[in-house]
Amino acid sequence: MDSLKPQNIFSKRRSTQGTLEATISGALRLATYLVIISAGYIFLNISINGSKAVFTTEAPFINVEFLTQKPQTLHVFEPKVIDTELKSIKAAVVKLEANSRNLGSGEIVAADEIEQQIETLEEQIKTLDIERKAGRLMYGDDAYRALAEEPNIEHYVYSNYAYSGGGIGPAIVGTCLLVVGSISIALTLGILCAIFLSEYSTPGRTLQLIRLSVLNLSGVPSIVFGLFGFGMFVLFFGWGVSLIAGCFTLAIMALPVIIAASEESMRAIPKGFREGSLALGASKWTSVRTNVLPYALPGILTSSIMGVARVAGETAPIMFTAAFALRDQLPWQGLEKPTDFFFQGVMALPYHIYVVSAKIPQNEYTRNMQYGAAFVFLLIVGFFALSSIILRIKIRKKYKW
Repeated sequence: MDSLKPQNIFSKRRSTQGTLEATISGALRLATYLVIISAGYIFLNISINGSKAVFTTEAPFINVEFLTQKPQTLHVFEPKVIDTELKSIKAAVVKLEANSRNLGSGEIVAADEIEQQIETLEEQIKTLDIERKAGRLMYGDDAYRALAEEPNIEHYVYSNYAYSGGGIGPAIVGTCLLVVGSISIALTLGILCAIFLSEYSTPGRTLQLIRLSVLNLSGVPSIVFGLFGFGMFVLFFGWGVSLIAGCFTLAIMALPVIIAASEESMRAIPKGFREGSLALGASKWTSVRTNVLPYALPGILTSSIMGVARVAGETAPIMFTAAFALRDQLPWQGLEKPTDFFFQGVMALPYHIYVVSAKIPQNEYTRNMQYGAAFVFLLIVGFFALSSIILRIKIRKKYKW
């Protein structure tokens, strides 16, 4: 009887091709969500842990010292009595765990008793750890002056941790100077190159070779650019490890992206804009300056955003050309002549994060410095990118075609 019922010929039917398309669509959707979730987790983790170093619970709710001071060696003094007791309890836990592993399979009651003892000792460790943190003394580079006023210092256990105290003020300043300087150089040279390739060059093999070379440069590892900058600017030009050497090295890294994006933006402008201007008697440069560049600016600013995202986070190039692990003075301090501002090394957040994470022993104090520096670094990159986006939106509203 079911075979006699009328069937809708337009109803969706299952097929092998439809199942395959649905599977591919689901896999692509899953991959996209995984990327978004992974990136979101990374940024959320940095934001949560980094905000603990940047923000405080008391007014003005911002850790000004962390954002303005230079990195310092952290001198830590912990109560000797609590420290000794903690060590003895931890040794007892280790001994109990060893005894638990040596028990036979039939000694269940003894294993339970040992487990209860371990849990009790771990609770004591947590309580003592809270007391130790409450009685802890921490100082930066002025530790010895501060400790001269501490009468009972012999009752404390001393330890020090490099780069775990102070703040990241010089690194913030150095990062901003490197980003602004490199993007200014890269945008100037990149736009000029893009104007030549788009408006003045003659089509042919030479032009194709130039474009291919520009595209290939965007895939060169950053360490290669760092070695090139070290050989060219630091050694050959004699600039030394300096701000200007780092800016030019980072600018060369950003050039391929800016040139390619700027040229595509100019080529997307209709030829009628140029022809109308030339028909009215304008020169070629006037036509490019008034009828091409203003309308191509949104695309050029998009390339600058990508350039900022690349150069701001590079460690290898600035490690060879511009960055110091520690510099007490800011770039404008202690200058003998104004030009010395450009010919001195600076601190930078990417290199500082690398030093704190990979070059010194890890401990509970370096973790605070690592996450705090990474959080501030993300804010700086986001600020430059957001500024370019806002400027692009305003220009796009002004020049519509």
